Amino acid sequence: MAIAMFLLFVVATLAITFISARKNTGSSAYFAAGRSITAWQNGLAVAGDYMSAASFLGIAGMIACFGFDGFMYSVGFLVAYLTVLYVVAEPLRNSGKYTMADVLAYRLKPRPVRAMASLNTLSVSLFYMIAQMVGAGVLIQKLMHDVPFMQETLGYNLSVCSVGVMMIIYVVFGGMLATTWVQIIKAILLLSGSLFLSVLVLRKFDYSFVNFFDAITQIKMTAADGQQVVKNFLDPGMKFKNPWESVSLGAALLFGTAGLPHILIRFYTVPDAKTARSSVVWAMWIIGGFYIMTTFFGFGAAALIGPDVTNPNPNMSAPMLAQLLGGELFFAFICAVAFATILAVVAGLTISASTSFAHDFYSNVIHHGKEPKPGMEVKVARITAFSVGALSIVLAILLGPKVNVAFLVGLAFAVAASANLPAIIFSVFWKRFNTTGALFGLGGGLVASLGLILLSPVGILGKEGAIFPLENPGIVSIPLGFLFAIIGTMLGGHEANAEAKFDELSVRSHTGLGAEKASSH
Repeated sequence: MAIAMFLLFVVATLAITFISARKNTGSSAYFAAGRSITAWQNGLAVAGDYMSAASFLGIAGMIACFGFDGFMYSVGFLVAYLTVLYVVAEPLRNSGKYTMADVLAYRLKPRPVRAMASLNTLSVSLFYMIAQMVGAGVLIQKLMHDVPFMQETLGYNLSVCSVGVMMIIYVVFGGMLATTWVQIIKAILLLSGSLFLSVLVLRKFDYSFVNFFDAITQIKMTAADGQQVVKNFLDPGMKFKNPWESVSLGAALLFGTAGLPHILIRFYTVPDAKTARSSVVWAMWIIGGFYIMTTFFGFGAAALIGPDVTNPNPNMSAPMLAQLLGGELFFAFICAVAFATILAVVAGLTISASTSFAHDFYSNVIHHGKEPKPGMEVKVARITAFSVGALSIVLAILLGPKVNVAFLVGLAFAVAASANLPAIIFSVFWKRFNTTGALFGLGGGLVASLGLILLSPVGILGKEGAIFPLENPGIVSIPLGFLFAIIGTMLGGHEANAEAKFDELSVRSHTGLGAEKASSH
């Protein structure tokens, strides 16, 4: 039943892709949907892009297994949009054309900063995409466990491959317009399913918040031997034994959103900066409502199923709760929604990665800002989409289904905040900032965040040999990203063109003067 519902979604979105493909008559149509998306549409699409498998599957599992510590993910993902609203949405829309690197290249030397920004975009996108693929694999495993010939490994691998193929079709043929409408449909389905699941949970407690939270306070977590009671479920410290872990995760989530390429690229699909701001407000309301509901089905899974039942695969907490409360039909709908969620987010990630490579690296680095022949930039983007999709499929299969998707995305946020955000902020707000500073910030932040992850308890050395004690590097790597950018700026000396164009960029980024002319060509 779930597969039938998912196939219905696939057929509908393929029809959208077919219609969109006929409208993709140029770079602007393919990369930015012709800048024709309205505020409410973009708000829903941003929410659809943001409410990923990590949100729906991973966070519900984190809350179900770790209580208060898992809830930190919900809080962090929600408040992160304040940074987007107040810092980057308007300057980005007014200053760029298709990608984050457009803002950096506006007053800095374009070739080196575009090359580095393209590398960062591909790195962050891959981290995020692997998390979505793992979520897809876990779902198929659950759906296929009763099918005699469908072994666990085969079900997981088949799922990852099917999601990857669908994602490639959306992006290669439909471009940004198809991706946007897939995200809008997915957001509506996800909100509907989450609302109904939350109502079913509250019905179990006579629609009383007092009864609901009272039941949660009665949950006791036990040690691995099943004998010793560790602590109450709502006490902090269930996952983050070190309080600095919570701070590090919070910093990564708070600042990482403003550096995520697939979120930033959405602001180029709207006609002007006012619409960009309005779409962020729409997105905040939608996302806020959703993350409030994760409380109900995360804690609801812990209270009604039990925090130990969902281990060792916490990603299935929400679907298991749906099966318990709504039967097989609702379980099928929730699984289909989760599939739709994964497809929409991976499509957004793929188009941001392929746009960055084609526009920033191919056209502006290799060909010095001149497209060799009409349509070549779009063709390169499609080839990149295929390559990135194939690589993410391989990596998701190698990692396997046991890794938590919310955790993987937390790492992607740390890389985005450390490598991308410092360069964006300094480019718009610091006159002295120069090309060397941008390269130091982009490269240093990327190396620092990835290096600390490799040396952490979840890295190549494992828990026993870890050199860096925290699982999420944000608390160290984000300040390092800013520090590298400052040091690079000081070493680079004064860059006349960068300082001369600062006032021009400042006026344009905050007023929109000249933005329409640049966006139209």
